[in-house]
Amino acid sequence: MIAEDLINHMIPPLKGTDDAHKAIVWMEEFRVNHLPVVEDNKLLGFISEEIILEANDIENQVKSFKLIGQRCHVGLDAHFYDILKVAAENKLQLVAVLNEDQTYCGVITVQDTLTSFAQTAAVQLPGGILVISLPLVDYSLAEISRLIEENHAKVLSSIVKEDPLDPGKIRLTLKINELDLSRIVATLERFGYKVIGRYQETKPITSEKERIDMLLRYLDI
Repeated sequence: MIAEDLINHMIPPLKGTDDAHKAIVWMEEFRVNHLPVVEDNKLLGFISEEIILEANDIENQVKSFKLIGQRCHVGLDAHFYDILKVAAENKLQLVAVLNEDQTYCGVITVQDTLTSFAQTAAVQLPGGILVISLPLVDYSLAEISRLIEENHAKVLSSIVKEDPLDPGKIRLTLKINELDLSRIVATLERFGYKVIGRYQETKPITSEKERIDMLLRYLDI
C-alpha cells in the first residue's frame, strides 16, 4: 500500500488565484477542514476556514494568505506509515503527494488511509494484540517471535514506536493469530518481557467502524 494508490481524486486543489470564498465553499462541499493550494503544479501549502476568518478578507486570493503545511507531502511510493507520520507531524488530515520533480499529483486523506489499511490481513484476520514495553537495546523481534511460536502461534504484524513515558524504551505492538493470549503472555513475562496491554477479539469484525477502531488500537494511537 503506497501513496500513489491512496490518492483521493475527488478532492481538487485550489489555484493560487482562487478567492477565499471559493475555498470555503469547496471545504464545505468536500467536507474537509483544509485544502491544498497549487500554482504551476507546485504545492504552496494548505488553507483552512480558520486562516481565512482570521484574516477577515474573503475576496482575497488564497495564495496571499499565510498558508500552512508546506512540508505536509510525501512521494508517490511513500508507505502507509510515512503518510500517517507526516500527517501527525503537520497536524493535518490531508497529505499532498508529489512526484520526483515535486509536481503536485493529488492529496490523501488520513481517513482514507486508515480505511484502506483496515482492510489488510493484519487487521482482518482474527487474533489478539499485545503491547510490550522494553529497552530498545533489548529489542529482538526474532527472539520474541520464537517465544510466541513455541506456543503454537504466529506474529501477523508488528509496529515499533518510542515509549512516550521513557525515551530509552520502545513499545512493541504485535498482532497474533490467537484469541487466547494467556500462555503467550506468561511465556513472555517468564523471559523478562513487560506486557503492558492486551486486546482480544471476542467477535468477528463486521462494520467499517469496528475495523477502524481495531486498527487504531493496533497502532496505539
